[in-house]
Amino acid sequence: MNLIELELLTNNIDKTAAFYSEVIGLLIISRAESSVMFAAGSTKLIFRQSNIQAPIYHFAFDIPNNKLDEAFAWIERKTAIIEVVSPEKIADFVNWNAKSFYFYDNNGNILECITRYNISIESEKTFDGSSIIAISEIGLVSRDIAQLSVEIYNSFGVSVFPLQPKLDKFIVLGTEEGLFILSEEGRNWYPTKTVAEPFWKKLTFRNNDKKYVFETNN
Repeated sequence: MNLIELELLTNNIDKTAAFYSEVIGLLIISRAESSVMFAAGSTKLIFRQSNIQAPIYHFAFDIPNNKLDEAFAWIERKTAIIEVVSPEKIADFVNWNAKSFYFYDNNGNILECITRYNISIESEKTFDGSSIIAISEIGLVSRDIAQLSVEIYNSFGVSVFPLQPKLDKFIVLGTEEGLFILSEEGRNWYPTKTVAEPFWKKLTFRNNDKKYVFETNN
């Protein structure tokens, strides 16, 4: 599965445009009074102005295998990295053969830079925002994630990620190139104390050579 476009809400378009272009270094593709679109590798990331108070999301950027330390330093110069287990700030997902780190954006969204060693991608250039490969994860929130996972499979054919067993409050669907992270409403987003809540989002993605558009309040 591949995320083509990810559309989210924000309370402040100006600060969001500044954060993603200046802190992460993403290229602004288009800018309007109430929206901004960035190039996050092969994924278009879109924020739209909303009156909803503090919509919070979790999503992840894929980075090259040999650029984890550079990416960490690149982000840490501009904003704080979240501790995983004090004092560690790098998460080691042994079952996934992946490592990552987390930080907040200006909206309080939990962002992640992750490198997946089963996908062999390296880069010769110094890390910056253009080094991001794609957005590879987006969090979905529901009171019944088991039912939501069935609905997503029946609608789009996206099955359970084989490297992550299903849990009562946490289910992962997709492939290493793209994942839906299903969290039970009220569960904290790892590694923070931010409670997972459902908010509107629009996903354009490709799975099994078919393109889908998924607009959801989860």
